[in-house]
Amino acid sequence: MKFSSYAAALVAAGLFASPIGSVQAADAGALPSVNMEATVKAAQIDPRRDDDTLTPGAESSVLLVERALRDRRLLDAKWVDGYFGTTTVAAYAKYQKSLGYTGLDANGLPGKTSLGRLGRGRFTVTRVVEPGARVSTGGVVVNTRTRSMLAEAERLLGRRLVLEQGSYNPGGDPTSAGTHDGGGVVDISVRGMDSATRTAVARALRRVGFAAWVRSPGQGDWPWHIHAAAINDTDLSSQAQHQTGDYYLGLNGLADRGPDDGPKVTIRTWEEYKRR
Repeated sequence: MKFSSYAAALVAAGLFASPIGSVQAADAGALPSVNMEATVKAAQIDPRRDDDTLTPGAESSVLLVERALRDRRLLDAKWVDGYFGTTTVAAYAKYQKSLGYTGLDANGLPGKTSLGRLGRGRFTVTRVVEPGARVSTGGVVVNTRTRSMLAEAERLLGRRLVLEQGSYNPGGDPTSAGTHDGGGVVDISVRGMDSATRTAVARALRRVGFAAWVRSPGQGDWPWHIHAAAINDTDLSSQAQHQTGDYYLGLNGLADRGPDDGPKVTIRTWEEYKRR
C-alpha cells in the first residue's frame, strides 16, 4: 500500500512514528558485532601465551577492536592480527587514558563504556560483561558480580564461605603481589576443612567462573587458604589478569608458572556458567 501524500509529509517532517525497520535500525543492524566476553577473555589469555595461538571464538571481535585502535593511531598495523597480546593491551590502555580514565578503568581490559565508545559507527557490542558496584559482604569489599558468583558456589556446596580478604585492597597484603588491588579476587578461609573439603570448595569456585587454587604455606609466605580470581572481571588488576590467563593455560597462577594443581573442571566464565 502506498502512503498518502499527507502521510508522506508527516514522515518527512519527522512526525510519523517510523517502524522497527527504520533506516537507523537497519544501519545499526548492518554493523559487525564485538563479543565482549570473548574479547576480554583473549585480553587475559593471549599475553600469557608462549606462541601466537588465537583464543577460540575471539579472533573476529579482536580484529574489529584492533582496527579501531589502529585508526586512532594507537596500534601499529602490523599488530592487527586477532591476537590480544601485550601490545594490544597497552594500546587499549592508552585509549582508555585518552578518554580520561585512570587506575582500574585504564587497565587495558575492554570495559562496557570504553568499548562502546570505540565502536561508535564501527561495531556494536554483544555479550556485555559488567563487574557491578562495589559492595560489602562478609566484612570485605567485592563487586556485585563477584558476590553473585560466591553465592552460587555456596549453593553448590551447601555451606557458607568465610572471606579472609576481598577486592579493591591495594597494598593490603604484600604477599598477594597486587592481585587484590582490583576487583574479582578473594581469599577464602579453610579453617576446619580437611583436604577433601578444601578441594571441593576450589572445584565449586571453578565451576562458577573463578580461577581458584588451594594455597599452602609451602608455596609462599601465607597460611592455608583458597585464592580465587573471577575470570573476565573487567576490574582485575594486571597481576590478577595474569593469573586468570595462566589458569586457562593449565598453570598454577604463581610466579613459578608451574602446572595447575587444582581440581579439573570445564573452564567457564560466570556468564557462560549461567547459560549452560
